[in-house]
Amino acid sequence: MVFFGAEAAEPTVADLAGLLAGPGEVVRMGGTARLSVQVDAAWRVHVLVAELALRGLAASWEPTGDARHAVRTSYTRVLKPLAVAWLHGTAKRPPATFHLTGRRLRLWLAAAGTPEPPAGFLLRLGEGDQESWEPVGRALAAAGLAGTLLGPDEGGPGYRITGRRRLARLAELVGGPPRAAPAEAWPTRP
Repeated sequence: MVFFGAEAAEPTVADLAGLLAGPGEVVRMGGTARLSVQVDAAWRVHVLVAELALRGLAASWEPTGDARHAVRTSYTRVLKPLAVAWLHGTAKRPPATFHLTGRRLRLWLAAAGTPEPPAGFLLRLGEGDQESWEPVGRALAAAGLAGTLLGPDEGGPGYRITGRRRLARLAELVGGPPRAAPAEAWPTRP
């Protein structure tokens, strides 16, 4: 039984830390904050907007000039604690207590996970978030998903997860694919 899998708990705003582990951004304005992430496919927009709605957050999206889509929440007080925990000045860095659960991984995967056939999965990171890369890697390892950090010149930034056991663990933690996701874009349980 997976105690930290995506189906093991109700969705919470804290799950959005999974987006921040990847390419998500959070900004503060007064006593509020807004979360945003750029994605490379329309199916990701649908999944993220639905996931944000499950957490009581209104979201919007718009195409960007580079064939991508920007998904963002409205400014809300609900996101302020997440912003306070992750922002150090203008730099994004996970808090010392950061860990990955199935729901957090599911959001990260929905925003920036890419299969790498025949036996791998790439979880993309934010390009300007170098301070986050190592702590996020430690959290992946603690979740049983130790990966190889790929730099920008190697097709990253991102963590490549390989190996039958690790990929089975990833599939177990994130659960089945969302309805909008193409089957080949989601890890499957062996």
